[in-house]
Amino acid sequence: MSSDNKSDNKNKEKSLPGTVGRKAARRIKARRNRDRGVWFGLGLFGMVGWTIAITTIIGIVLGLWIDRIWPSSYSWTLTMLFIGLIVGCINAWYWVNKESRLDDDEEE
Repeated sequence: MSSDNKSDNKNKEKSLPGTVGRKAARRIKARRNRDRGVWFGLGLFGMVGWTIAITTIIGIVLGLWIDRIWPSSYSWTLTMLFIGLIVGCINAWYWVNKESRLDDDEEE
């Protein structure tokens, strides 16, 4: 066995107690927060979906209005659809990231 393999095995052994501890803490937290089960997940999923859908629809409506007021050779509706979709995805990422940070803070 080379020295690299020995050091890899030692690193794996050292990380095992930390991994087990993190998993045990996560399991305890899940038991403590049973009210954040399926309904919480569905609510978060719905919030993310509606966030993306609403901003996309706002972009489409704004694009239709711009197309009607200032006709041009390219479609403002498609442009604003993509902008609304991107803004909605960024907003959804923000909410999911915020929930993830709250979970991480509770873990510590």
